[in-house]
Amino acid sequence: MKLSLRTGLTFGLTSATITTLGLMVGLEAGTQSRLAVLGGVLTIAVADAFSDALGIHISEESKNSDSSHVWESTLSTFISKLVFASTFAVPLLLYNLETAVIINICWGLLILSILSYFIAKDKKENPVRVVVEHFIIGVLVIIISTLVGEFIRAEFG
Repeated sequence: MKLSLRTGLTFGLTSATITTLGLMVGLEAGTQSRLAVLGGVLTIAVADAFSDALGIHISEESKNSDSSHVWESTLSTFISKLVFASTFAVPLLLYNLETAVIINICWGLLILSILSYFIAKDKKENPVRVVVEHFIIGVLVIIISTLVGEFIRAEFG
């Protein structure tokens, strides 16, 4: 896979996972509203996809990359972030909020683990170490975002 496409894909998938999981569990803990969580997930899928794509675009331009590389990274970031973040809406449409959040946590951590495994294998690193490291970061985001949501509900709810 071309470096520009891999850059956008790996960044988009990682960002979609971490951002969407954090937002989703925080909103669920803070509001316990399916509508708020679904609205947040879909908003992240669109707005953050544009934001991350522009961030990659500017980052790649600052490296004096050729124009095709810049646009390939930009578009692959946008598409991967938009599509993958949108997948978190499916369980929210099909199941009750608590079940959907559990499914989405499992889904997000699975994708993060699979992506980490392939990155480690590609770099000839120990896949277990890389997967565990990224998994722990994902779990920390979930825990901290849940605590923030619970704090907001307790203080302002």
